[in-house]
Amino acid sequence: METLKAAIPESLRRMIGESTTDDLPTTCASLHHFFLHFEPFHQMVSDLADPKDALCGKSETAALESKQLGNHYFLKGDYMKALNCYTKALRMAPLEAIDLEKNLVAILYINRATVLHKMNLLTECLRDCTRALQICPSYAKAWYRRGKANVSLGNYKDAICDLNVAKSMESSLSGKKQIKGELKNILHQCEGTSSVVQNEKNSLDTADEMPQIKLQLVTTLDKGRGMISSCDIPPASLVHREEPYAMIVLKQCRETHCHYCLNDLPSDAVPCRSCSIPLYCSQQCQIQAGGQMFKINPEDHGILKSLPSDLGTYATGIILGNDSKHDIEDIPEHKHECQGVHWSTVLPSEIVLAGRVLAKFFQRSAYEDITYFVKSLELFHCYARLPSDSKLDLHIYAIILLYCLLHSCGARFSMDGVTMSQVVIIFSQIKVNCMTIVRIRSIDAHGLQVQFGESLASGCLTSNVEQVRVGKAIYKYGSLFNHSCQPNVHAYFLSRTLCIRTTEVVAAGCQLELSYGPQVGFWDNKDRQAFLKDEYSFQCHCSACSEFNLSDIVLSAFHCVSRNCSGAVLDSRVVNWERQKIKHFPGADKVNRNDDIYETCLRLFNLNDGYAHIQPGYCLRCGSYRNLESLCATVDKAWICIKRLQDAVISKEISNTTISDALKSLHLLRSYLHSYNKRIAEAEDSLALAFCTVGELQLAMDHCKASLLILEKLYDPDDIVIAFELVKLCSIQICMGDKTALESISRICDVFSRYYGLHARSVFPYLKCLTEAKTLLVRPKGTQGKLFRQNKNLDWRFVCSDLVGEGIQQ
Repeated sequence: METLKAAIPESLRRMIGESTTDDLPTTCASLHHFFLHFEPFHQMVSDLADPKDALCGKSETAALESKQLGNHYFLKGDYMKALNCYTKALRMAPLEAIDLEKNLVAILYINRATVLHKMNLLTECLRDCTRALQICPSYAKAWYRRGKANVSLGNYKDAICDLNVAKSMESSLSGKKQIKGELKNILHQCEGTSSVVQNEKNSLDTADEMPQIKLQLVTTLDKGRGMISSCDIPPASLVHREEPYAMIVLKQCRETHCHYCLNDLPSDAVPCRSCSIPLYCSQQCQIQAGGQMFKINPEDHGILKSLPSDLGTYATGIILGNDSKHDIEDIPEHKHECQGVHWSTVLPSEIVLAGRVLAKFFQRSAYEDITYFVKSLELFHCYARLPSDSKLDLHIYAIILLYCLLHSCGARFSMDGVTMSQVVIIFSQIKVNCMTIVRIRSIDAHGLQVQFGESLASGCLTSNVEQVRVGKAIYKYGSLFNHSCQPNVHAYFLSRTLCIRTTEVVAAGCQLELSYGPQVGFWDNKDRQAFLKDEYSFQCHCSACSEFNLSDIVLSAFHCVSRNCSGAVLDSRVVNWERQKIKHFPGADKVNRNDDIYETCLRLFNLNDGYAHIQPGYCLRCGSYRNLESLCATVDKAWICIKRLQDAVISKEISNTTISDALKSLHLLRSYLHSYNKRIAEAEDSLALAFCTVGELQLAMDHCKASLLILEKLYDPDDIVIAFELVKLCSIQICMGDKTALESISRICDVFSRYYGLHARSVFPYLKCLTEAKTLLVRPKGTQGKLFRQNKNLDWRFVCSDLVGEGIQQ
């Protein structure tokens, strides 16, 4: 990329940097003409789009090497490494490859199933056996292993059928004799069993809640298009639900999340059948993404028909089960990239997302003009306001992407300035309209234990909550919701599905607005505006950015030089932004006057010379001056010890000296920074995590509460951020057997219900653990330990005995 940019003549770079939307056909054609005579460009396209020796192509040799390494680890008893090797081999193995007179992919599935059985991951083992059979229905070992997994799961009826099919498929007399013995043992186990235990279904709350309120599209002068309701909407109302128009997994999540639904990958992840990059959580997702379904060949039909009628029907049902029954709507997302090429792996995620948008056009390009197609997307773009370098990047990527699509998926289109210009516009649309899909992850990073009795939920307690960015997507109607730094709706994701829910009462006719980035409380006004300008090319004029609020004043403020004064001292950048709010200050009658800093600012702002009183370095309350230059240097020096503590928490190598130094730094920060400054909250939080790690739970709780008190000043008390912080506090309280956890749990549940409604437990399954803890904490004193032991959330699969130790397929 840098090589191409450096070679472009300065005159052409200037023309592109100064271009408008109307100029795009000309500037794109000029850059294309230059690249046509520039050999490095053609070499780059060849490297990206040529399937020969491609980065993401299948390789039988590599698959066999990973298989042998997996065998090595299996024989050593290192099942996790063996599992990873077999999964890697599955990604690399061509579907038609043969090994030991069996299909290589089927062998790898059954080898992985054997490892999963050893690890007591029985449901996953069952699925891999089924996948092996879908490829090779006559694979006796797969039927046998499936039967053994069903025995362990208590599914005796299915186990008997599996083993009977295995006996029919088995060619050796010794093998048939062994299977007969297994059948005899199962029948003995079934004696006295009145019912068959079936596989446990997913117990997560997956309530199919749908929006009940009809929204209207309006256009305003200041914000353009937006969404309103003709009636008042109560809080926690689901107002919008939508599937993505196009979606892409982020590169850093390729190994951990499904490339279609973006959920966490299970141990038995399913690879793409044509290239080696994607992994899916199920065959449903693999089929939806790649458009490939299993088919039984005529020879396999004959084998199945040779079975007794009841077994033949059973075997056919297993092979053609629910995993393979899917109607594929529109073009499968990954199929047009699935040719063993480099481009979809190398190019930025947003560019690949644009490729998926273009694939929808190419599918119907025979009767649709690309200009009309781009207009029909009805997505806003801000190309004219982009920096010069960004415009140049979009031009280059547009030409590269079109060439890659031309080479890899056989798309047919005119390689002219008009087509390229529309791709540039699509890039611009994606830049300002795509949404980042996040997952909430709770982490037991500090080994918290319930001190009265045994652990409430072994491996489930958490002291931290993270929001993990896993993908990007375009939602055509979701993009119509405008931004506010104090939003009244909250966007979240159920798998691929966008859901938008109100977090407060929204009056009829008021716009429903969500946050495009950091909100009030996370960053102050100057940083929010800089982010929105850089990412979306607009300046925000929401109420939070045009009217006075406590958070913007104190979030990064300094303490007054007088220890007895609670006034805030601001730096020049904050002052410049707060001065702009004075003309909007009539709205200040809505603020909370119980805090004296509000009263001080109200008095100052209502004076005729309000500008003069708001000066960098001067206390807003008493007017005392403080030298900010030396103060910032002192604060930065003190922060070094806090950063050192944060690194120690991550590495779990915390010394008394590290904690002692951090405590001294916290004392200094409290002397120099305003008491509501967010850096103090961060320091308190870091100390809470450190004390958790070393087992000092009382101190951890004290510092966690101190952090929470500050955050409750910066955010709304019912903000989801407060709920995340309460999870930390609550976890510590539970571990200490502190019944004040009951209040924390109630607050957490109330906030999550407001932000996620009936989907709360689906989004944040840890709520179930908290609810169980709440029930147990109200029991009479002295009984909690017994009850906690009785309600341990142990996975029963890990205490199952391994009945048989058959080996892997060498």
